[in-house]
Amino acid sequence: METRGNRAESIEIFAVPSIPEVSAGADLTALLFRAMEQHDLEFRDGDILVVAQKIVSKSEGRLVELHTVEPSPFALSVATANGKDPRVVEVVLRESSRIVRMDGGVMIVETRQGFICANAGVDTSNIPRGWVSLLPVDSDASAGRLRDGVQAATGRSVAVVIADTFGRPWREGLTNVALGVAGLAPLEDYRGQTDSHGQTLSATVVATADELAAAAGLLMGKTARQPVIVIRNYPFGESSRKGTDLIRPREKDLFR
Repeated sequence: METRGNRAESIEIFAVPSIPEVSAGADLTALLFRAMEQHDLEFRDGDILVVAQKIVSKSEGRLVELHTVEPSPFALSVATANGKDPRVVEVVLRESSRIVRMDGGVMIVETRQGFICANAGVDTSNIPRGWVSLLPVDSDASAGRLRDGVQAATGRSVAVVIADTFGRPWREGLTNVALGVAGLAPLEDYRGQTDSHGQTLSATVVATADELAAAAGLLMGKTARQPVIVIRNYPFGESSRKGTDLIRPREKDLFR
């Protein structure tokens, strides 16, 4: 974790327009540059790219055609009890390391990457009918590859956040969170600093990468077709920390 430095009085957030439909094997860096050039946009040092998980998964071939899936007896029983497509349930189970809870047709699981979320991130939105998308195998590695590509092509120092939409305990509604991070600290630690009244902070650790992902979500939406957002003028120090640092260790998690 790193401590938060001086804050800017304002930040700029904008979508990169004209990102085309992404297919397996697509070069996201090349697609991004073409879209930037088309609209006379350039990267600057310190830019943060927030990229929707869905286009990363598409480019990495993390799609499954449902007619190829043979549901297990357990998947069939779960699907029957919850009114779900047994093929989708089977894919969810394959992507899960354990089931946390099943209730009301919702499957909360721990994914093989360590995330706890609904349906292991398996999704049917914004992809062809009859297919499902999966989370990237390693979102931090995906973020690192995209960052390396942008920096090699431009010489600019940037950071990348791979974001997806998750539900939250205790609160209604969905929000973007960070899955993968490259180039910035996902957590910023205030512990040991003093607040405006001179009191020492003892527990405040801010999930900066999640905050950036949520801010980008205001432009991404679910139907806006704006999967790449640039956040500019948000000060951060370069870091080798990863998005997996955001996953609370089992021994500290009161709700597992």
